[in-house]
Amino acid sequence: MSPVAIALVLVYLIWGSSPLATKVLVMDEPALLVSGLRFTLAGLFMGALAWWRHGPPRLQWDDLRQVLLMATGSILISNGCNALGFQHVASNVGALLNATPALMIAALGTLGPRASRLDRSAMVGLLLGVIGVVLVLDPFGKDGSTTELAWSGVVLIGCLGWSLATIYYRNIATHNPPETFLAMQMLTGGLGLLVWSQASGEPFDTDWTQEATTAFLWLTVMSTCVGYTAFNFLVRQSTPVIAGSFGYVIPGVAALLGWLVLDERLSAAQVTGMGVILLSTALVTGYANRWLNRRRVSRPG
Repeated sequence: MSPVAIALVLVYLIWGSSPLATKVLVMDEPALLVSGLRFTLAGLFMGALAWWRHGPPRLQWDDLRQVLLMATGSILISNGCNALGFQHVASNVGALLNATPALMIAALGTLGPRASRLDRSAMVGLLLGVIGVVLVLDPFGKDGSTTELAWSGVVLIGCLGWSLATIYYRNIATHNPPETFLAMQMLTGGLGLLVWSQASGEPFDTDWTQEATTAFLWLTVMSTCVGYTAFNFLVRQSTPVIAGSFGYVIPGVAALLGWLVLDERLSAAQVTGMGVILLSTALVTGYANRWLNRRRVSRPG
């Protein structure tokens, strides 16, 4: 397997299980506090490893500005909003909403010095994606409520923060090695989440149940250290549509785990929405066209 393929598999499997771990963690612990601890610890560990391999980080103004912007989008906004939203939204619904960065990244990828143009089918896919999100929100479902819709909106804000940071990172030139830059990004974002936690009045108190401890360790080591490293590699070494293609796998894995572990259910509208989002992502990334072309080539006669 190529390095890009290995990175894709890691992102698919690790982040596919992350919605369940996030839900388990924030049900027992203060959401912003544990998220801040998670990224601060991961940043310290990754920073020590990067320092050992590459030496001390460069701390020029441009480097600090880039780290601050990346930490704000990909950690403070993205993970902060997700942690808060998952307190009120089922993990499978949150996972379906977190499939939207595949569409957002493709749309935002048309901007900047490394812009990738979208063809007509991709534009149709973006429109279908909006319809899919509405179906996932299921505003007229029997279990829906204004409060749940509002928190689903918070999760979508987190998705937008992640997508903006992804495109920004693709278009910058950093003076630090990727491992060093990622460690500074994690540490800055983690400290920002801790400040947000205390500013919002969250209690600085945790009750480390066995389930919460397991979820915290999984998110810190696998989702944060391994998952972010693999994803940042994809951002730099592949196209926006490939980097954002994790949206194909996460919904299915998360829905299965949410059903098996937490007995979560999806309404008919939400299942339809998942299918629409996956179809729209296939159109945006060009996978649908390539599949049709292969079918035409392999058809006899």
